[in-house]
Amino acid sequence: MSDRGRTDREADGMERRYEEESLMLERRSEEFEVMEAVFDRLTLEAVYRLIHRKVIERIHGVVKAGKEARIYWGEAPDGGELAIKIYYTATAEFRRGMMKYIDGDPRFGRVRRDTRSIIYAWAQKEFKNLTLAEEAGVNAPRPIDIYRNVLVMGFIGRDGVPAPLLREVELVDPEAFYGRLLGEVRLLHARGELVHGDLSEYNIMVWEDAPVIFDLAQAVLRVHPLSDALLRRDIDNVNGYFDKLGVEVFDAEKVERWVKGESERLS
Repeated sequence: MSDRGRTDREADGMERRYEEESLMLERRSEEFEVMEAVFDRLTLEAVYRLIHRKVIERIHGVVKAGKEARIYWGEAPDGGELAIKIYYTATAEFRRGMMKYIDGDPRFGRVRRDTRSIIYAWAQKEFKNLTLAEEAGVNAPRPIDIYRNVLVMGFIGRDGVPAPLLREVELVDPEAFYGRLLGEVRLLHARGELVHGDLSEYNIMVWEDAPVIFDLAQAVLRVHPLSDALLRRDIDNVNGYFDKLGVEVFDAEKVERWVKGESERLS
């Protein structure tokens, strides 16, 4: 490469960084100051990049903070509400638990074992799984964009208030909700070719009287060696929860065959 070409590339890079930093200054808030205290430089650069791409207009408060990520309520340039999930990269606390879901997935055959690479793969995995779920017609958050460890999704809720979790809601018709949820599990398996792998009342939201399945990072393809065992665990979790609500649940083996398309009817 000529000296002039190298100089032009460096100038373009400096200009892009300047634009990203300017955008951040325009959107400066107490929330950004908190983010700067929590996340590292590469993560903040990922947020800047998504603002530069005009995916994110503003970031408001935290709506959920867990051991592996924080979820922020955000705003798109068109005013739409966003859920911005930022995975931590400074901790390896849950790294070992991730690998059993990544290993065996043909989409992620060459993931390096350092913490940052695993977290980036995990975020990509959730984005890809959400995309499969959306294409299958499953009721789940809409994937919008991803960069490094920052995942942008459609917000489930209104005015920054997230939809309640299943465990927080007193269902009007638990039996009907149970049937609809099993239908979502079947749709995810049949058309999305995915098994959630950790389905419970903690990662199912209730919005407009319907189940919304989220936290799909650990979801595995049907071809994954653990898919059958994870599907059985999902069914047992769902059955166990609704059994406690007094719903007459279906036999787990019958549900499994129905989800897999091996039988046409549950009853």
